[in-house]
Amino acid sequence: MNPTDIYAPDLFAGKTVMVTGGGRGIGREIALAFARLGANLIIASRNIDNLNPTRADIEAMGRQCLAVPMSIREPDQVDGLVTAAVEKFGTIDCLINNGGGQFPARPWEISDGGWRSVIDLNLNGTWNMCNRVGNHMLARGQGAIVNIVHVYSMDRGAPPFVHSGAARAGVVNMTRSLAYYYARKGVTINALAPGSIATQGLHEEEYARSELADYAERQLADIPAHRLGTAAEVAGMCLFLCSPAATYINGSLLVADGGQYLGPWTDMFDPEAGPATGL
Repeated sequence: MNPTDIYAPDLFAGKTVMVTGGGRGIGREIALAFARLGANLIIASRNIDNLNPTRADIEAMGRQCLAVPMSIREPDQVDGLVTAAVEKFGTIDCLINNGGGQFPARPWEISDGGWRSVIDLNLNGTWNMCNRVGNHMLARGQGAIVNIVHVYSMDRGAPPFVHSGAARAGVVNMTRSLAYYYARKGVTINALAPGSIATQGLHEEEYARSELADYAERQLADIPAHRLGTAAEVAGMCLFLCSPAATYINGSLLVADGGQYLGPWTDMFDPEAGPATGL
């Protein structure tokens, strides 16, 4: 059973939902889930080739879909995205900030440019979206925002992703700070931290880059649930946080990781290796 099947088929009928990173993986599944429940979609990503198949699938359900190639790092492009969405649909009812990215590396392997790029994408990019779309929702007096981070966003740190962990921890703090203002205006904003999710990106960006041949198997053993999460499970939680059932949840961080945070962090690299300087 798909976790999203429990929701009423018309739960989001007449609503407009914006999903960044909406062309593949978790973002695609989130967009399709909202469309199945009646919503029209705005999906955004840097690559239009990733967006087109998702747009076609949404339109095949009889929903409208605006697919916009853009970068959340660029404020003017975010402005253009919001303008195009409002011109087409009139409102943005829900925003899922799924856009972002990182690469696993030891701290001394991250260049200044790599650090700034990941911070700019994950922290500043999320701020750009919250700022523009949030203001639109505040003016209307309603709306829901979900900022997707990851299980490395909390106080245990992010050994393979020091840059992304720092950025996403900033997103969690930003989410809570914005909720202080948004809550009194009828807008909810929450963060969702999935654990390891079975997507193409997980295999390309983590498993394929690990130095340890059995990393995937070791990670499954370290996750108390002994399995990866699914994109459909993440989509189901986004549906909940944007639904009428969650209107009193604001400024929260929902962790959905099969208990991964409670277990050991699986070593992606040799933990005893040091930088080339011999330190």
